[in-house]
Amino acid sequence: MALASRAAASSRGRVRRRSTLQSVRRAVRAEVWVALGLGLTDLAVVLGVVAAPVQTPFSLLIVPLVLGSILLGPRTLPWLVLWTMAMLTVALASQEEIASRIVGAASVQVAVGLIVLVTGFRRARLGVAGLRGESMFVDLRDRILNQGGIPTLPDDWSVTMSLHSAGGTAFAGDFVVASRSADGRQLQVVVADVSGKGVEAGTRSLLLSGAFGGILDATPGEGFLPAANHYLVRQEWEEGFATAVHLSVDLVTGAYEVRGAGHPPAVHRVAGTGRWQVHESRGPLLGLVAGAGFPAVVGVLERGDALLLYTDGMVEEPRRDIDLGIDRMMGQAEHELRGTVEGAADRLVARLGSPDDDRALVLVHRR
Repeated sequence: MALASRAAASSRGRVRRRSTLQSVRRAVRAEVWVALGLGLTDLAVVLGVVAAPVQTPFSLLIVPLVLGSILLGPRTLPWLVLWTMAMLTVALASQEEIASRIVGAASVQVAVGLIVLVTGFRRARLGVAGLRGESMFVDLRDRILNQGGIPTLPDDWSVTMSLHSAGGTAFAGDFVVASRSADGRQLQVVVADVSGKGVEAGTRSLLLSGAFGGILDATPGEGFLPAANHYLVRQEWEEGFATAVHLSVDLVTGAYEVRGAGHPPAVHRVAGTGRWQVHESRGPLLGLVAGAGFPAVVGVLERGDALLLYTDGMVEEPRRDIDLGIDRMMGQAEHELRGTVEGAADRLVARLGSPDDDRALVLVHRR
C-alpha cells in the first residue's frame, strides 16, 4: 500500500510538472508571435515612410514600442526596442531634409525607447510582462482579502466590515482577518494596522494578512497575538511593526475576550443602558518586544449589543486628541445603530476619520 501511494503521488507530480511545462511553452510561443507581429509592424511603417515620406509619418513607430512594453516580457522587450531604433534610423535616412521638426520627433522616439528599456530592466526582477505581472499582483491581493472575509454566522449575529485606503488606492496598510472554529461556536476577528499607509504599506499588509490568517486558524484565542508578535520579530524589518486588536467571541453565550497590541481601544455599546464601554489596549506594538504579553479584557455581548473594532485612521486627525476622536465615533455610531445596522460600518467609515489615512472598521452586532 505504501509503495502504491508513493507511485500514485509520483505520477501526480509528473502530471503537474508536465502541465506546467506545457503552459510555459505556450506562453513563450505566444510572446514570440507577438514580438514578431510588432517587428513586422515596424517594418511596414518604415516601408511606408520610404515609399511615401509625406503621407506616412515615422512617428507611428512609437505605437508598436508602447504595445511591446505592455505585452512583452523582459527578455524579448530589449530586442524589440533595438529593432525599433534600427527602423527609426532607416526612416531618418530616407528623409530628403532633416528639419528641426523631424529632429524633435526622432528625439521623442528615442526617449520613449529608453524609458521602455529601463522599465523592462526593472521588470526583469519579476520576470513577467507588464499586464501579466499586474494581474498576478491583483490576483494575490484578491485571494488574500477573500481569505480574510467574514465567515458565515448564525442568524442572531451580524459582523460587517469596511475598509478605505488612503487616497482611494486598492492597497492599504489596514486589513481584517476572521476565522470561525471547527465546531462553529467560536469566532475570532483581527483588525490590524501596518506601519505606513496606502501603497507604501501595501506589500507588508498583503504578507501579514496572509500570515495572520494562517496563525488565526492554527492558534487559540489567547495565543494569537504572541504568535503574531513572534512572527513579526523574526522578520527583522526596518519598519516592521504593526498594531492589532484581537476579538474572540462565543457565539452561543456572547462571552468575549479582547486583546490589543498598541491599537486603539475596542468599544462596546450596551443596548440595555445605551452606555458605551471603552476597552483600553494594554499590549505593546507587534514586532518590537520579543516574548511580550497581551492581557485580555472580558465581557458579554447581550441581545442588541454592539462592539466596534477599528484602526487609528477612524479617530486620529492632525491637532486633535485621539480621545475626542473616539468620542465623536461613538456619537456617530449611536446615531447609526438607532436605525438599520446593515451598512452601518460603511457609513461610519465614510463619515469619520481622515481621507489621507487608511481606515478600517468591524461592527459586531448581536441581534
